[in-house]
Amino acid sequence: MREEKPIAEVTGIVEAPPTVVFDDLAGALLPGGTRTGRFTVEDLPGHTSTVEVTGHTISFQGGWWYRGEWSVEPHPRGALLVHRVFNVAQRMRWGVPLANRFFVGFAADTRRGFADNLVQMGHRLGCPVHLVAPR
Repeated sequence: MREEKPIAEVTGIVEAPPTVVFDDLAGALLPGGTRTGRFTVEDLPGHTSTVEVTGHTISFQGGWWYRGEWSVEPHPRGALLVHRVFNVAQRMRWGVPLANRFFVGFAADTRRGFADNLVQMGHRLGCPVHLVAPR
């Protein structure tokens, strides 16, 4: 996990073992079954991201500022799935929060997308899932 504060963070509980949750997450996020290392993917036509898979964390970094990290951690009810979005801009870093204010609802959209994916994961794994309220 990174040391700086994320600009968005969402968390959910999946009532399944962490290794099962990570395998499902990797299957949903990663192309062609690649599950380790660092590589580049075309995630949208004409747009590429660098992907890093380490331990139980999958990160996508692309564009001038975006880094999204998904991690799976043990939890008493199964696994804790966490998604964090970081500002990794090297230049005009100050512009990211300003730009996101123009895209009103960024955090809500991130949370909504995560919640939808969490429900889909629960269906695929046949287990309960719970969105954790933000702090």
